[in-house]
Amino acid sequence: MKNGADSIQVFSDLELLKNTAQKWDAHKRLMLAERGGKMIDGFDLGNSPLSVTKDTVQGKRLFMSTTNGTKSLKKVQNVEHLFAMALPNRKAVAERIISLNKKNVLILGSGWEGSYSLEDSLAAGALATYIKENFNSEVNIFNDELQASLALWNVWKNNIQKCLKTATHGKRLTSLGDYEDDFKCCSELDCLDIVPTQVERGVIRAS
Repeated sequence: MKNGADSIQVFSDLELLKNTAQKWDAHKRLMLAERGGKMIDGFDLGNSPLSVTKDTVQGKRLFMSTTNGTKSLKKVQNVEHLFAMALPNRKAVAERIISLNKKNVLILGSGWEGSYSLEDSLAAGALATYIKENFNSEVNIFNDELQASLALWNVWKNNIQKCLKTATHGKRLTSLGDYEDDFKCCSELDCLDIVPTQVERGVIRAS
C-alpha cells in the first residue's frame, strides 16, 4: 500500500476472487494469489512484497488470496477495528491500537494451514511487547500462546532474519528459490508508517 494501491480485497476462495475481479476495469485491478509460497498460474502476482512496485500497483485494487493470511482476515472481518500488521509496520499498528484505548485486543496469527507458525508468533510477540511498553496503564496477557510469543520475541529480536529462515515456512521458501531479498524486506522493523485498515468487509485500505 505504500506504493499507491487503491485497496486490497481479500479472498479465501480463488474462484470467487476471479469472478469478483472480472467485474472491475482490467486497467484498475490486479489478481494476486499463492499457495504454498508459489504464485498460481493465471494470476498477476504472488505474495512477494518486492513484486508490489509503484509502477505495478498504483491506483489499482489488489484482489488477493494467500494460503493462510487472507483466510484469517476473512474469519475476523466482522470486528469493529481490523488492522493488518507485519514487522515493518509494527510500531504504526501498535500506536493505532493504543490510541483506541480499547479494553480487549485480539492478536491473530495466520499460522500455516491450521498449524503453528513461528514467524507469526514472532510478530505477535513484537506487537504485544510494544503495546506493553508504551501503553499508559497495565496490560494483561490472557493466554499462554501470547506469553510464549513474548518470550520468542525476546530471544530473536536482535536476529529477526535468522528466525524467519529457521521457521518451516522460511525453509520452504528457500527450497523454492532465492528469497534472500524477501527475507530482508520482511525482517525490517518499524520502517513503515502505514496502517492497513478494513474499511468494509474484506476490503483494506491504508490509513
